[in-house]
Amino acid sequence: MSIKSLGLLPRILVAIALGIVCGIWLPVSIVRIFSTFNSIFSEFLSFIIPLIILGLVSPAIADIGKKAKKLLLTTVAIAYGFTLIAGCVSYGISISSFPSLIDTQVNNFQTEVQSVSPEPFFTISMPPLMNVMTALILAFTIGLGITYIKGNRLQEVCNEFKDIITRTIQSVIIPLLPIYIFGIFLNMTASGEVFRVLKVFAGIIGIIFLLHIFWLIFLYAIAGIVVRKNPLLLLKRMLPAYFTALGTQSSAATIPITLAQTVKNGVSEEIAGFVIPLCATIHLSGSMLKIVACAVALMMMQGMSYDFNIFFGFICMLGITMVAAPGVPGGAIMAALGVLASMLGFTETDQALMIALYIAMDSFGTACNVTGDGSIALIIDKLTSKRNL
Repeated sequence: MSIKSLGLLPRILVAIALGIVCGIWLPVSIVRIFSTFNSIFSEFLSFIIPLIILGLVSPAIADIGKKAKKLLLTTVAIAYGFTLIAGCVSYGISISSFPSLIDTQVNNFQTEVQSVSPEPFFTISMPPLMNVMTALILAFTIGLGITYIKGNRLQEVCNEFKDIITRTIQSVIIPLLPIYIFGIFLNMTASGEVFRVLKVFAGIIGIIFLLHIFWLIFLYAIAGIVVRKNPLLLLKRMLPAYFTALGTQSSAATIPITLAQTVKNGVSEEIAGFVIPLCATIHLSGSMLKIVACAVALMMMQGMSYDFNIFFGFICMLGITMVAAPGVPGGAIMAALGVLASMLGFTETDQALMIALYIAMDSFGTACNVTGDGSIALIIDKLTSKRNL
């Protein structure tokens, strides 16, 4: 079996294991080679992140704006509301449960890693064309403008630019991520912090998995109340979609199964056909749960402030920047990197660890997103029958 035939998660796990093993015995001269690669790759990420936001968000906003207005607004409001609540729930559970997992000795691990990390042989500066907020505002301006003027030619340009960004993620960033992660863990091993950090990560992953299960039960409890049906039976019918998403790791690829199971739950085919594909793009509760929890954990480990006022703004912005990311492998965390850096002050090491943690739970987050889409469809179907949206 070739390395390319392995999924991203196995490659990340192999990179982490090799980084730990090689960090024990590799000479400094070799480690400096990977430090050089990480420096260049980090600069490239900083350059490409605003373009990822512009390339993914603008065509998504344009596509959303062309759909039925009342039904669209109701679906977007509910999906975005659930995503925000998921972020707040994740924050609350994280600050109450993580302190018992995170040893004070792990604090400031990044400072220790950087203090012993060999310097790169050289660096290449790649200043981004714009900052993250500028990219987001420009994406919304273009997307909404296309909707208003019905600019078909401009949308074709945006769609082609999206294809370029998607191909860049799939053909450049994703294949190089394991090497990047390898370099980070190589340096962490040299600092002596890696085993304590991994122990913390194992506990965090366990809590986040349980958080996903709790969240799905919560969503279907609300849907069950609205449609007056047994929420556990509704959730049980969605399990084929859940397990399909675990295997595909793609909301878009799971749409046919999600659609079929949603109809079996009693949602009309017309509503299911509208809500499920739309929510595959805009409903990101599972991704939000993971990113917020991982961000809180990393900030705790470094003694950084994780005040709710800071995180609520981050959660609101993250819910927007991740729009359209589910269609791209690793797209959610790629889109989130800019907000993590600009609003929470995450550095290169923080971002690499976020990527590793996120990829480790990618299939569970996708399954949570997909299965949750069925609960939104149930609610929209009920509201539609009442209000004739």
